[in-house]
Amino acid sequence: MTDNETMDYQTELEETQRALREVTLMIEQSQGELGKITQRNTAITSHLQQIQKQSTTIEDLKMSYDSALDVQQRLFVMRGQLEKLQNDKDHFQKYKTILEKIVSGNVGGAEAATSIAAANVKSQMAGIEMMVNAQESERQRLSRQMHDGPAQALSNFILQTEIAMRLLDVDPVQAKDELGNLKTSAMGTFQKVRNFIFELRPMMLDDLGLIPTLHRYTTAFKEQAGLDVGVMVTGTERRLEPYLEVMIFRAVQELLGNASRHSQATLIKIQVDLGNEMIRVSVEDNGKGFSPETLKESNNLGLKLIRERAEMLGGSFEIDSAAGSGSRISFGVPSKM
Repeated sequence: MTDNETMDYQTELEETQRALREVTLMIEQSQGELGKITQRNTAITSHLQQIQKQSTTIEDLKMSYDSALDVQQRLFVMRGQLEKLQNDKDHFQKYKTILEKIVSGNVGGAEAATSIAAANVKSQMAGIEMMVNAQESERQRLSRQMHDGPAQALSNFILQTEIAMRLLDVDPVQAKDELGNLKTSAMGTFQKVRNFIFELRPMMLDDLGLIPTLHRYTTAFKEQAGLDVGVMVTGTERRLEPYLEVMIFRAVQELLGNASRHSQATLIKIQVDLGNEMIRVSVEDNGKGFSPETLKESNNLGLKLIRERAEMLGGSFEIDSAAGSGSRISFGVPSKM
């Protein structure tokens, strides 16, 4: 390596060491905070069990349930944050080890090969960091949805049950009404939980494959979002490699979500071409559109991750959009490695 390259790698090593120290400190702080929240959760759970046996007002019960739910939510988020920090630490440590070998000259091989290897490692680390950040963003989104949806509903179920139990001896008619309301709420929440499970990992993807799963998902999405969503499939319908089916399904899922949340679209068209050599997918909407240049400055990890995965598989990723004229996002991946 040249002196300039050595200095560049030395600078990169120092920055990585600093980042490793920072993330280690954050892990220690997060572990301390997690311990405090865990103790708080234990205390609130014990208090909740006590007041359930006492003659307390409905308002006191609701406050206790809300406090317990809030602490459990904070516990869930903190555990997720700690997991992400630990992953970051592991990645920094691996990168630091490689850089130390490069700087000390213990990598071996030609200088060009060494430089290429280091560049590849840095590129892989950037891809890993993007994936981790995307996973964390998705975890936070699901956490908020669970808190605002099923978790809050479960807290209300417990409260409604307490009310019904206290009314059984006093006003059986009203108690029956409360139980009826509870049943209706439970059915709605059950459907929401099923939707969450489907989003996390639809079993259909393993059992029936990509195309039936896409049809099922878009039908459910159409009902929930109130949008006109159509799927067109060309080529020979068949089972693909599992990694391809997962990658394509997650990409379509992300693109549909973006169109629903940001584009103000009323119509979304999905086209899947199952070619013999290439699988091509496009998602087109009639929304407000955007300038592709803005993505370079945005925090949309989803689109960046789709591009990263498609290119890692030897495929391509394209955006055709402009402000006020809708958008068409497409990608292609080889059908076989």
